[in-house]
Amino acid sequence: MENDLASEDDILLCSEKEFHDAAKRNDTRRMEDLVKKGVDPKAKNKVDRKAMHWAAGAGCEEAMRFLLQHDTDVDEQDSYGMSALLLASWFGHLKILQILVSCGAKLNCENKDGLCMLHCAAQRGHVHILEFIMEDLEGINLDHADKSGKTALHLAAEQGQLEMVDFLIGMGCKHGLKDKDENTAMHLAAKHGHSDVLHKLVEMGLDLDDRNIDGLTALHFAADGDHALCVRHLIESDCDINAVTNKNRNALHFAAERGCDREASLLVEVGINIDAVDNQSNSPLHLAVSNNHTEVARILIDAGCNLDITDNRQQTPLHIAAENGFQDVAEMMLISGVNLNLTDKQGKSCVEVASRGNHVALVDMIIKADRFYKWEKDQVNSDPDSCLCWPLSFKQDRGPETQHIRSVLWTLATKHLCRGEWKLLAQHWGFTDAHIRAIEHQWTGMKSYKEHGHRMLLIWLHGVVVAGENPIKGLYEGLVDIQRNDLSLCDKRPTPTPARPKSARRCNQHCEQDEQVDQY
Repeated sequence: MENDLASEDDILLCSEKEFHDAAKRNDTRRMEDLVKKGVDPKAKNKVDRKAMHWAAGAGCEEAMRFLLQHDTDVDEQDSYGMSALLLASWFGHLKILQILVSCGAKLNCENKDGLCMLHCAAQRGHVHILEFIMEDLEGINLDHADKSGKTALHLAAEQGQLEMVDFLIGMGCKHGLKDKDENTAMHLAAKHGHSDVLHKLVEMGLDLDDRNIDGLTALHFAADGDHALCVRHLIESDCDINAVTNKNRNALHFAAERGCDREASLLVEVGINIDAVDNQSNSPLHLAVSNNHTEVARILIDAGCNLDITDNRQQTPLHIAAENGFQDVAEMMLISGVNLNLTDKQGKSCVEVASRGNHVALVDMIIKADRFYKWEKDQVNSDPDSCLCWPLSFKQDRGPETQHIRSVLWTLATKHLCRGEWKLLAQHWGFTDAHIRAIEHQWTGMKSYKEHGHRMLLIWLHGVVVAGENPIKGLYEGLVDIQRNDLSLCDKRPTPTPARPKSARRCNQHCEQDEQVDQY
């Protein structure tokens, strides 16, 4: 017989490995042949598992009976603390369990995690095993806890074993017991998204707002785990939607941080506090923006959340977007209207934070928004009933309507404007010193001023287009003001373009742009 090791990472001989394999497939004839050739039926592999363990786990009755004739140590455990009895319970092999019990196997054995046969069967959903244990065996405590403090009900709820939960409740287990983290079965069902089990536990009258060691309720777990059905059921069962954890977080904080938009929508619809702040002064919007969850941010913004709440660094959500260069979520906030004058602990405004991070596109968006807010305020004062009737955007303009004028501005900035002249134009058009500093913070070399000038001109063009003014006329007047008459003259005088209705407030109605930019 070949007696080399079965493999480099095992300690069994090939013959012993063959004996184990025969036990797995219930091949008693081969097992008997190997025993006659001197194979030890008690031989263990590298995790202290012997043939009896394999037979128990595989449910091989004939192999088990054969082994019991050669190996009477039925309580021997592998390196995980699993005995043959526990393996039979784990895999749901009732006949094997009955054989081992009749041979005197210890009923109160536990593995290294403190799992007894009750726990093994419960979390695997083997109701027939539990029926045998509770009806035919004595001295079994239905509420016995493992080393983490979990009972069979905890484990069944955690694994979503509805039939097992029904059975345990019917057998009279205690419903509200807590594990070492003070989680009830309801906490665990919600955490893992088992809505049917959660529904059953709610019917049993468990406290919906019971808190664990960290102050989390079932609703917190459901929102954090992206389990919309559980969130909906808990809300419909009248749980406290504004319950907060030990860190002052409500369920919306968890949904926002994880980007769970369905759960966020449900919570917002039922009136959760959308501006609640945690121990770090983070609102749900802070967390959504920090993780760039644009859909959750959209839900919060549409619900009218406070965009100007500051966290413990005195940063607004827009500061966070500016720091990370998150353009989409930043634009949502800019369109809704934010206070761009707020500064963080370092005294930095949003535009300064964006420029320091070299987020050029975002810097330009913030400057466009700041200029738009000023124009909008003037419009409100002059015409309170006016309304902006086209979609507002602060991102880079790539539309065909402005393609020609954008080409003209590129040529002007890169071919004709001298160093410093772009700043003169910017001052003429009302750019603030902060705007100019933010633009020129970008460094691309000795000719950075060309890029700066181009960016400034595009920002200016955005404001002109929004206001429905003639960009050619405005450009002409600006060049004259900085005494670049040589650039302001052209053979063909520009014809003013039809102006858009001047406006102040934004609305969702879309109107077509009916003007074309003149040839320069």
